[in-house]
Amino acid sequence: MCEPLQAEDFTVQPVDDVSPPKWHLGHSTWFFENFLLVPHLPGYQCYDERLNWFFNSYYESQGPRILRSDRGNMTRPALEQILEYRQYVDRAMEALLDRDVPAITQLTELGLHHEQQHQELLLSDIKYILGSNPLHPSYREDAKTSSPTIPHRYISVEGGRYSIGHEGEDFCWDNELSRHDVLVQDFGIGSRLVTNGEYLDFMKDNGYGRFELWQMEGIAWARNLEVKAPLYWYREGDEWMQYTLDRGLTRIDPSLPVTHVSWYEADAYARWADARLATEFEWEIACAKLQPEVPASGNWVERADYHPTAAASSEDNQLMGHCWEWTNSAYLPYPRYPRPEGALGEYNGKFMINQMVLRGGSCATPRSHIRPTYRNFFQPDKRWQFTGIRLAKDLL
Repeated sequence: MCEPLQAEDFTVQPVDDVSPPKWHLGHSTWFFENFLLVPHLPGYQCYDERLNWFFNSYYESQGPRILRSDRGNMTRPALEQILEYRQYVDRAMEALLDRDVPAITQLTELGLHHEQQHQELLLSDIKYILGSNPLHPSYREDAKTSSPTIPHRYISVEGGRYSIGHEGEDFCWDNELSRHDVLVQDFGIGSRLVTNGEYLDFMKDNGYGRFELWQMEGIAWARNLEVKAPLYWYREGDEWMQYTLDRGLTRIDPSLPVTHVSWYEADAYARWADARLATEFEWEIACAKLQPEVPASGNWVERADYHPTAAASSEDNQLMGHCWEWTNSAYLPYPRYPRPEGALGEYNGKFMINQMVLRGGSCATPRSHIRPTYRNFFQPDKRWQFTGIRLAKDLL
């Protein structure tokens, strides 16, 4: 993922939400060293204990750390040293895994999923670094052709009592537990994601200026936007342009899913469309009915499109891959939530406040990382991830 970058790209941090690529390389390495090698490999010597301060992200139990907003000031350690650090830890991990201890295997699996999260964050951060540069350099060149827009419709889902959350012995995050029942009313779920063309209609109808469409916090946020449009959209004369990783700055394709929108924008658009966002429970119920298995051919990071693609047919519901879908659910613990003890209890539990849930994965998500029960979460103003919109509505 870092191979197409130039040396200067590895350190820059345009905004607090974005971490420099070399920080991601160091942090994901530190995770394995700190939580696996130090406590479980006899005689292991840390590569350099000072790196703990640089690469600890938010673990209060693991000591002091660099401020998140200061990660871009980290000119040292040099990239070459961080790459050497990764090789050092890789060799030690091979020695540790030779021990074949179940507890180590479970922690390693967690570490791999953690690294997959950082692969996705890395790609999103690279896009912000390159996309906010006035030169709009592409990450890699890959010309695409436009596709026709498949008509939107609502798929009816019968209400009732449903079980929500992860079950089984395979890996999941703690925030997907414990499985519990919810009661939902009949509802309709959008047959595909909202497109750029549909969102342009919202913008042409003064969607960003109509206070009645927005939550109070949202309209205040929208009024402060320099460009009243999704992130990476730019106006050139009478035409809207969009920055993408594979093409640089290009004309908006109306058939593609709109992406890089905040929850505020998603919620306002849904209200404008005489609809609403689905709750995370409605989304999971609809996914179980329409897309119970993770599609092998979906738009995952392995496909290297690095951007949402248009629905291929009326049967392509785009429920998994393409964009993380904002829901109308606050990020809260499930009943009987088993918050882990110790440092790993800081992973999800302490963030269950002032954030909204997203579902479905994106074009930057590894396929083996996602599940229908996976709960992503961000504050409602965030939009540097590949976030999109699916409509829902009540059925009377």
